[in-house]
Amino acid sequence: MQIKQWAAQASARQWCGLGLAMCCLMMAVALYLQYGAGLEPCPLCIFQRVAVIIAGCVFLIGLLHNPRRRGAIVYGVLALLAVAGGIIVAGRHVWLQTLPPDSVPSCGPGLDYMLGALPLWDVMSRVLSGSGECAAVEGALWGVTLPQWTLLGFAIMALIPLAMILTRLRGSAATQPAAAA
Repeated sequence: MQIKQWAAQASARQWCGLGLAMCCLMMAVALYLQYGAGLEPCPLCIFQRVAVIIAGCVFLIGLLHNPRRRGAIVYGVLALLAVAGGIIVAGRHVWLQTLPPDSVPSCGPGLDYMLGALPLWDVMSRVLSGSGECAAVEGALWGVTLPQWTLLGFAIMALIPLAMILTRLRGSAATQPAAAA
């Protein structure tokens, strides 16, 4: 079966299963890098993991629910919002790593300390403003840094809810009778 034909005929359950598999793959790589390779995640890395987990939860619920057209669009939009949040955080991380050394923000307190001492909104704004630890390049594969790989993963993952939404919109447009002029 051709990919285009499969995409047009795939159910919401199949799309959500594909999205969940992508989320599981991304989390497996992240956990391997932390526990297998010994790389400690910075605060932006942790926020990227949160975005993957939120998208994974949306995909899991969609997989179990197997909604029809409107429900599939709702799940697609929710998953796309989570993935978009991940793209924003990963993009910010890549940007921080490309700054000249004299422009890198200074290191602040750790995420554990901030979560215990500050309101959540302040923690989020401080983490997204970046710190020196997030600008450090800890590893690269084939010349691509880990945040760049994560950004690529989010970009690929965004195609799943987009395709789920577009196939449902096309399907509903094809089944509606043409209005008489």
